[in-house]
Amino acid sequence: MISFFQKIGESILDDIRSVGKFSLVAFNFLKKLYTAPPRFRIILDQLYEIGYKSLPVVAITGAFTGMVLAVQSYYQFHQISMETAIGILIGLSMTNELGPVLTALMVAGRVGASMAAQLGTMKVTEQIDALNTLAVDPVSYLVAPRLIAGIFMIPILTVFSIFIGILGGYFISVELLQINKTFFVNNMLDFTGVMDFLNGLTKSVVFALIIIIISCYKGIIADDGAEGVGKATTEAVVFSCISILISDFFLSIILT
Repeated sequence: MISFFQKIGESILDDIRSVGKFSLVAFNFLKKLYTAPPRFRIILDQLYEIGYKSLPVVAITGAFTGMVLAVQSYYQFHQISMETAIGILIGLSMTNELGPVLTALMVAGRVGASMAAQLGTMKVTEQIDALNTLAVDPVSYLVAPRLIAGIFMIPILTVFSIFIGILGGYFISVELLQINKTFFVNNMLDFTGVMDFLNGLTKSVVFALIIIIISCYKGIIADDGAEGVGKATTEAVVFSCISILISDFFLSIILT
């Protein structure tokens, strides 16, 4: 019995140490943005990797999210003759919640896994140690460009996802379900304000920080060869997605 509680206590202490270590590393990542700015060419490469290559998955996710919202809400609102409110639902849902959250989840799955795998491979093959030997700061060279590119591109991807989602919902509602176009557009514009859009952008910036910091952290601390890289990649995606959902809850309370 004593051994059981001892193991629980040790596990809790390990978790506390991990949180403390992660906090220190995350602070160091952010500090390097000001103390040692990365080279512009490296940032451009990451802008392409994070932004352009993520467009297809973000477009598909946003479009079908808007279309599913239109179809599902139509059958519910049709029972109470409120079909014209579909535009309001799609506008508010895409700008405040679904656009930022689903975009971040898709980017975490595609970009976060890639970053953790790349940095993890560099760690286990001692390439990061080689950078230290050459007096090159690994954080400034590897992490800072990804952080800057993520903060810049993920909000842009979120705007793109919102636009595509609303466009998909409009197409299904007006062209397929024969909802009056004027009512759809006017209701959506009347109830979806600039603050809703800004709330979504604020969330996307926070999600970008979460994805990049967690993914880079998991990659840099990877060990035990190929198995360790696979574990780091899995943990990067899982922890990023969980953190996105938890932070979304608190951000929704704060920004409401």
